[in-house]
Amino acid sequence: MGSIPDPGELTELTRPSFDEFQRQTSLMTSCTLLWKELSDHFTSLEQNLQKKSEALKHKFQTLDHDTKATLSSLKKREVTIDGSVEIALERVEEHREDALKSLENQNFDHPDGEVDDGDALLQLLKSYCLKMHSREFWKFVITKKKELDVLRSQIPLALAECVDPARFVLEAISEVFPVDKRGERTEKGNDLGWACVLILESLIPVVVDPLIGNSRLLVTPSVKEKAKEIAETWKRSLEERGGIENVKTPDVHTFLQHLVTFGIVKKEDVDLYRKLVVGSAWRKQMPKLAVSLGLGDKMPDMIEELISRGQQLDAVHFTYEVGLVDKFPPVPLLKAFLKDAKKAAASILEDPDTGRAAHFAARKEQSALRAVIKCIEEYKLEAEFPPENLKKRLEQLEKTKTEKKRPAAVPANKRTRASNGGPMPPAKAGRLTNAYVSSFPAPPTFVRSPSHTQYPTGVPAYPSAAAVYGSRSPQSPYAYSPEATAPIAGSYRGAPLNYPPYGGYGNGFAPAYQQAYYL
Repeated sequence: MGSIPDPGELTELTRPSFDEFQRQTSLMTSCTLLWKELSDHFTSLEQNLQKKSEALKHKFQTLDHDTKATLSSLKKREVTIDGSVEIALERVEEHREDALKSLENQNFDHPDGEVDDGDALLQLLKSYCLKMHSREFWKFVITKKKELDVLRSQIPLALAECVDPARFVLEAISEVFPVDKRGERTEKGNDLGWACVLILESLIPVVVDPLIGNSRLLVTPSVKEKAKEIAETWKRSLEERGGIENVKTPDVHTFLQHLVTFGIVKKEDVDLYRKLVVGSAWRKQMPKLAVSLGLGDKMPDMIEELISRGQQLDAVHFTYEVGLVDKFPPVPLLKAFLKDAKKAAASILEDPDTGRAAHFAARKEQSALRAVIKCIEEYKLEAEFPPENLKKRLEQLEKTKTEKKRPAAVPANKRTRASNGGPMPPAKAGRLTNAYVSSFPAPPTFVRSPSHTQYPTGVPAYPSAAAVYGSRSPQSPYAYSPEATAPIAGSYRGAPLNYPPYGGYGNGFAPAYQQAYYL
C-alpha cells in the first residue's frame, strides 16, 4: 500500500507554473494585436473599395451627363446649321451691296487718314472693311495707339462690315505676323504686337455663331487652314529666334491670341503653350488666355512655378481666374511680393553711385506698392489687407522724390561772383538772345593770320573745355557767330548760380572756342 504524500511537502504537481502563465499571457497579447492589425487592414480595404466604388459611380454619372450634353449639343448644332448659314449668307449679301455702293460713292474718303471724332473714325474703319482694304486698315490702326480704348470698342463694329472678316484680319496683320516683313525698323517702333492682339481680339465677337455662340466659329475651312499654316510657321521660327526664352512677349501674346481667335488649339502642343504663358505671365490677358488654351488642369503647377520665380503678383491674378484662392491665399502672396521688392531695393542701394542707386531703389519700391494697391482694390481685399499703410509709404517716397528734384533757393540780391574776382554779369544777361557777358578780364586783342590757325603764344589753350564739347563739328571754328560773342580768355568751371547755363546746355559750361577771335 502506497504512502500518502504529505500536504505540506512541495512536489512537481503542486509547484506553481508562473513561467507558463507569462507565456500564455504573451501569446494572448500577440493574438490580440494581430487580430487588431488584421481588423484594421480589412477595414481599410473595405473603405478603399467603397471610395473606389463611389468614384467609379461618379465617373459613370459624369460620363452619362457629358454624353447627354454632347448629344444635345450636336443635335442643336445640326438643327442650327441651316439657320446660321442663312444668316451668314444674308450678311455677306448685305456687305457685298454696301461695298459696291461705297466703291461708287467716294465722298467719304480720307486719303491722309485724318479724323476729328469717334464717329468719323468708325466710318473710316467701316469704309476700309467694306472695301476689304486690309493694308490701308492696318496702316491706319497702327497710327492710333493713343486712341486704344476707342479702337477697342469700334474695330469689332467695323469688322462686322467685312464680307470675310477672318480673311481680312489675316491679311491685315500679315505684315508682322507670323514673320515681320518690314525692312528697316527702329527699336521704338518695332513693337506692333499691340495692334495684332487688338485686331485678333476684336474678331472674336464678329465670327461667333449668332445662334449657339462661342461653341462654333463662322470661319471658312480655307481660312482656318491658312490660320493653322501661320501658327506652324511661327512655331518653326522659334529655333531661328533662339528658343522660347528669346521670344519677345508681344510676339508670344499675338501667337496665343491667334490660336484662341481661330479655334486651332492643339492638345499635343499644351506643354509649349504652358511655357509661353508662364514666360509672359505678367501680361493682363494671360490668365484668360491660359484657360482658353486648355491649361486649366495645369494651373496649380503653373501658379507654384510663378511663386518660386518671385512673381507672386502674377500668381494672384491666375488664382482668381481659375478659382484657386483657397489653395493659394492672395494676402500672403502680396506680402511676400512686397518683401522681395524691398530686398531688391536694398540691394540696389549697394551701388557705389549713391544718387542713381537711391533713385532706382525708390522707383522699384514705388512700382511694387502701386501694383499691390491696385490688386487689393481690384479683388476687394481691403478687409484682409488694409492699404492705408501702403498708401502712406507711397506718398512718403513720392514726397522725397519731389524734394530731391526741387532746386536749391538762391537769394535774388546776392549773385555769385566769379572765382577770380572779376566783374559780375548783369542780372538780365541770361534772358537776352545770344547774349553773353564774361566774368573774366578782357584779353588782349589778337588778329588771326591768314596762314596760321593757332593762337599766339600769349594766349592760353583750352584743354578742359575742348574735352567737354568734343562733339562740335571740326569744320566750324565757332559755336556761334563772331559778331554775337564777346572775347574770352579761359573756360568756365561752372555757370553762376543765379542765371541759367549759357547756350542751352544742361552742364553749366560756357562754350569753348578752339580758334582765334576776330574782335
